[in-house]
Amino acid sequence: MPAISPRELVDAIVDAIVQSGYTAIALGGVRQHPRKLLITNRDGATAELWVYAWTLTFGGRASLPDEYRIQMTTVSAPLPLNPNGPTVLIGYEPGLGLFAGFDLVRHQVFTSGSPSVQIDIRKVRDALQHGLTFDRKDNGELAIGIRADQFVNYALNAEHLHRYGSQPETFRLLNRAAQLQSVPEADLASLTTQRQVIVQTVARLSRQANFRQKVLDAYGHRCCVTRVQLRLVDAAHLVPVGAPSSSDHVSNALALAPTYHRAFDMGLIYLTDAYEMRINDNKAAEMRALNLHGGVREFTAPLGKIYLPQDRSQWPRVEFVRRARSLRSV
Repeated sequence: MPAISPRELVDAIVDAIVQSGYTAIALGGVRQHPRKLLITNRDGATAELWVYAWTLTFGGRASLPDEYRIQMTTVSAPLPLNPNGPTVLIGYEPGLGLFAGFDLVRHQVFTSGSPSVQIDIRKVRDALQHGLTFDRKDNGELAIGIRADQFVNYALNAEHLHRYGSQPETFRLLNRAAQLQSVPEADLASLTTQRQVIVQTVARLSRQANFRQKVLDAYGHRCCVTRVQLRLVDAAHLVPVGAPSSSDHVSNALALAPTYHRAFDMGLIYLTDAYEMRINDNKAAEMRALNLHGGVREFTAPLGKIYLPQDRSQWPRVEFVRRARSLRSV
């Protein structure tokens, strides 16, 4: 596949950041290296991200049909690094909208010309299912396949993933964690503290991404209250993570626009056993007492019978609905 245009490449990166639950503003031109972006999460926290990026293309060797590469053109060594946040070196596979992450430390300095960095394209494509996949190359370098919704998770953890993930036992456990398999405590305990942390981080991020994808797919990426899509929808737990009897099954979840997600978590709105979203009169009275009730009429207008998944097995289970009300004192 030929390289895509710089504009298409930057658009793909921004789109991946949005799929990761962030927003992005490009701070420079589409042709510059690195691409500099200001990313913001839904709590308003910002970070500056630098991205060296090229299209993944076939490596050119008939004997290695699965070898794909980036060619680091129009840059010179050493590659400048972001003093205010992460810097990543990635390739983009436009056919499936997937990325490959490479060890920037290994490739920051290089001889003149157009150096290339390789990855097994099968590992990149496996990220479509698992979110993150890990390829340990013959030279010990760790290359990583990245699904778009895991892009920011990768970027924020890339330095430690590449530094600690290539050791064989860590590599094995990272793959288990990314595939949502259990990681035996004895195996985890055999690692250094830094490697334990990165395996646990991948396990947590993979669980969160898998939960979010399952919930949004079940609800058609549509808020169950407002019916809005527009990539403005969160996956919300009924019974929160960490609470007794919580679950990452879709039946313990709702797809909610961020404002309604926050309102649900704080108990301002609640779900009935009949799948109706209602205002919590006690919380609403608190808002009125604080003179913070402006817009309540517009906010409550969409409330009522919620939009439910087509698959009835994915509907909220009544026991989770009741537990959610109890935990939020409704």
